[in-house]
Amino acid sequence: MAIEIIKVPDLGGAETVDVIELSLAQGDNIAAEDSLVVLESDKATMDVPSPRAGQLIKYLVAEGDTVKVGDSIAELEISSSESPAEVQLEQPVMIEEVEPKIEAPVSELKSEPAPGPVTTEPVAAITNVESSGDSGAEGEVYAGPSVRLMARELGVTLDSVVGSGPRGRIIKDDIDAYVKGKLNSAASNELAKGSAIPSTPSIDFSQFGPIDTVKLTKIQKLTASNMHRNWLNVPHVTHFDDADITNLESFRKSLKVEGEVRGVRITPVAFIIKAIAVALDANPVINRSLASDGEHYIQKSYCNIGMAVDTPRGLVVPVIRNANEKGIWEIAADVANFAAKARDGKLKPIDMQGGCFSLSSLGTIGGNGFTPIVNAPEVGILGVSKSQMKPVWNGDAFEPRLMLPLALSYDHRLVNGGDAGRFMTDIVKFLSDIRHLAL
Repeated sequence: MAIEIIKVPDLGGAETVDVIELSLAQGDNIAAEDSLVVLESDKATMDVPSPRAGQLIKYLVAEGDTVKVGDSIAELEISSSESPAEVQLEQPVMIEEVEPKIEAPVSELKSEPAPGPVTTEPVAAITNVESSGDSGAEGEVYAGPSVRLMARELGVTLDSVVGSGPRGRIIKDDIDAYVKGKLNSAASNELAKGSAIPSTPSIDFSQFGPIDTVKLTKIQKLTASNMHRNWLNVPHVTHFDDADITNLESFRKSLKVEGEVRGVRITPVAFIIKAIAVALDANPVINRSLASDGEHYIQKSYCNIGMAVDTPRGLVVPVIRNANEKGIWEIAADVANFAAKARDGKLKPIDMQGGCFSLSSLGTIGGNGFTPIVNAPEVGILGVSKSQMKPVWNGDAFEPRLMLPLALSYDHRLVNGGDAGRFMTDIVKFLSDIRHLAL
């Protein structure tokens, strides 16, 4: 028998993740590639599989812990008949052989790096968040690297924050709660002067009938925070139009047999993403981001399109890279792959980074239109509703045409009405006559 310590594998770009589930109990037997723990980053969950069959001796982490690549998470007893070469993992798992019966407390298996220098302007200067004490005191508190970075960026001294994690560990929610408390206090003072945004009143809903209080998932909380931030910071304008996709749909349906041979199903989303990509190339003003200093903008020479996917865990936006260089079949394969990974919670952080523009499609869910919220620092997002057959005047008579409602929301700080109009005109042209996509 051999004892091995299982470590956190590559996280696909995330600095730290939370342990949200321990899949086994001490003494349980486990087969190769069965899940040991479930980890959650800001926008994805991932299983850490066992490298091979064995028995769980003990976990070296607890639910709620924050871990990083290389941290020890479990100790397994592996049968000597198990050969490491026989196991192929979907994700690489780092393992380390140790001598049997060596006990080491969790605290000795992790080390906390010393905090780096403060490099950002404290938020306290503009939001009245109090920050006192020397930043060097942060080294005496129990918090992970990402939490320390978050505290430095917000100008919060960690020794002022009460930790709610295991063994008093400070987690990101504690920083959020601390800052919100300070902001609410400041807002109350401002409200007395007749300004600021009033908070939503707290209501006891149980007085009206039976209720359940359900904790938001990490993805739902992050989405809510991002939407609120984007709505407050981005001056939104929405441009509406309809695209005649009668011919597009006829052509798409004609590809069904070829799609079955290729093992790829083409949906309207693939054509829409291609149209967006080509339109971005023709209208580079939409492929920009406002720099954080407010005095420059970033002009991007790449074209990555994010597509919003509705999942049981919440809304996620995987990014299709270099969409302007891909054909419809390749984009359709990417759409299907990312949609499946999103539903299964298998997206990695890197899969949701680097977007230039976003697409939010309601597909066949319904509705005549909606106003999507810009996913800053992008400057535009296209909302697509359910297509409908409508009578359209062709110059001589009305004829039935399949019309697709489109809504382009854009950041008016960088995009003017004329810019948005030209961009939308191109998209409508490409979808109404897909031959233009080949020009």
